Amino acid sequence: MTPALADDASPVESDLPEAVDTVAVARLYGEPLFQLPLDLYIPPDALEVFLEAFQGPLDLLLYLIRKQNFNILDIPLADVTRQYLSYVDQIRQHNLELASEYLLMAAMLIEIKSRMLLPPKKTDDGKEPEDPRAELVRRLLEYEQMKLAAARLDRLPVLGRDFLRAQVHIEQSLTPTFPDVNANDLREAWLDILKRAKLNQHHKISREQLSVREHMSLVLRRLQGQRFVEFEDLFDVSRGQAVLVVTFIAMLELARERLLEITQAEAFAPIYVRLAYSAA
Repeated sequence: MTPALADDASPVESDLPEAVDTVAVARLYGEPLFQLPLDLYIPPDALEVFLEAFQGPLDLLLYLIRKQNFNILDIPLADVTRQYLSYVDQIRQHNLELASEYLLMAAMLIEIKSRMLLPPKKTDDGKEPEDPRAELVRRLLEYEQMKLAAARLDRLPVLGRDFLRAQVHIEQSLTPTFPDVNANDLREAWLDILKRAKLNQHHKISREQLSVREHMSLVLRRLQGQRFVEFEDLFDVSRGQAVLVVTFIAMLELARERLLEITQAEAFAPIYVRLAYSAA
């Protein structure tokens, strides 16, 4: 019985994965990968993301000072230099070219620390010597101001990143829109009619009662069934200047009451009059 059980169990055991308790290190096309391939190529610059976390030596130095709440006007150079050099050692292991500018700052820190260990020498005029850290503090403060200003600018809304320009398409109406009649063009047209009226003067003296309302009705009847009527065609120059004046006043009253429209296609073009169409 025992050999039979062993033979029956062998197919079941062959279906199980070889590493049951091993955690997959990655997934390739959805399949778990329990062991890295031996021929896996890692580019030499794979750790550049870590190395470029700081934007230069001043950025790293400012980070070390602010992280430990050091007074920037009284920098403990021994502690800061020790931490700075440990970071530079990490850079040198991966990217020697990138570490060159950091090494220059490290040399400056060591040089400042050595000057502070020496007894201070007074200047020629007897004044106290300047703190060796003064120039470094000035550079750090200027860099921090520029960094904060850049951060404030980056927080401002940017077109294409934080918002988009609104674009609304408005269909133009097929009905032609005419520009408003210039007052000077209307005056010139009126003066031209007066000149023509003077050529048809009568010497018959009579008294005639003229009604603006009556001429308003005449103008409306004249425009009935007409799409456009030329401005000059509404005046009967043979009836004299008084009738022309009353007709012109009647036309202005109708325009003020929005019963007719005075239009002109373009500058210096003929002036046309038509009935105003209500919204209904």
